[in-house]
Amino acid sequence: MDPQGTADTVFSMNDPIITWHSTFNQPVPLTQEKSLWCLPPGQDQMPNVNDCSKCLEDTYPNKDQNACLPKGLHFLSYGEPLATSLAVFALSLSLTTAVVLGIFVKHRNTPIVKANNRELSYVLLVSLLLCFLSTFLFIGWPYFLICLLRQTAFGIIFTVAISSVLAKTIIVVLAFMASKPGPKIKKWTRKSFASSVIVCCSFIQICLCLVFLCNDPPLPDVDMNSLAEEIIVECNEGSAKMLYYILGYMGFLSLTSFFVAFFARKLPDSFNEAKFITFSMLVFCSVWVSFVPTYVSTKGKYMTAVEIFSILASGLGLLGCIFSPKCYIIVLRPELNNKEHLIRRNNLRI
Repeated sequence: MDPQGTADTVFSMNDPIITWHSTFNQPVPLTQEKSLWCLPPGQDQMPNVNDCSKCLEDTYPNKDQNACLPKGLHFLSYGEPLATSLAVFALSLSLTTAVVLGIFVKHRNTPIVKANNRELSYVLLVSLLLCFLSTFLFIGWPYFLICLLRQTAFGIIFTVAISSVLAKTIIVVLAFMASKPGPKIKKWTRKSFASSVIVCCSFIQICLCLVFLCNDPPLPDVDMNSLAEEIIVECNEGSAKMLYYILGYMGFLSLTSFFVAFFARKLPDSFNEAKFITFSMLVFCSVWVSFVPTYVSTKGKYMTAVEIFSILASGLGLLGCIFSPKCYIIVLRPELNNKEHLIRRNNLRI
């Protein structure tokens, strides 16, 4: 320091002759810099920041942090136990649904099948079968076409299933009201009305999916930063807002079916489905309410596995709650599947 110097020369430093104390030789904060690799230090020395470099985005440092290793690929593949278990579960449910559909087709002229809207039962069973099979779109490498089909196929097929349940519930209520003297609503219990409910509900979902695909379509993507040692290969779900609209619309239909079935559960009908639909919608809504926080809190293949499990569990709830009582009567108690039993039980309830 030169007190007599000018403003530019009052203070000057000669870097080459400066000797720093050993405490200023700071080691690399390895607990914070997980992507650094460093040259091997000398004996009794910590690696210096000048000896370290950042690994490339697709690599990570080894345990000793003296070299970079290539990251592995992280996606739900058929070669791992988790994916295999889900695939076996989905295939089992698909075969079970096909068997139930075969039972209903074989006994299509029996009272229990005819009394519970035979055509709607067919539509519901086929849509459930497609729902279970659609889970295979979520397993394996996320190709371009697979990414486009995942959420849209799931949303549309499940909407057809839920709208079929809604149509079934409405028909039960209208059929009971039409049996009373006075109201002229018998025409609303025809097949065309049920078909209109399914078509209208499904059409709205199809429009939402088309807007979703045109606005911000889901595309194959990689996430290199979420996991330290793996690259997440996934479908970028595009516009999260549109995806929530699709799921929200399904939730709206589910809640509508639940409330209609809940108020119709005590109607005097020997084969009244309302009480079974009420419980099935309760199971369905419970699964998807628990799905949201679990889905948001997971990453990578575990996020995909959560969605697959939710699809299978909610579909199983519909299949078991609605069709297992009917299959029990058709297969194990055929003596109850007759018109005389139907009339006798109705008279007892009235």
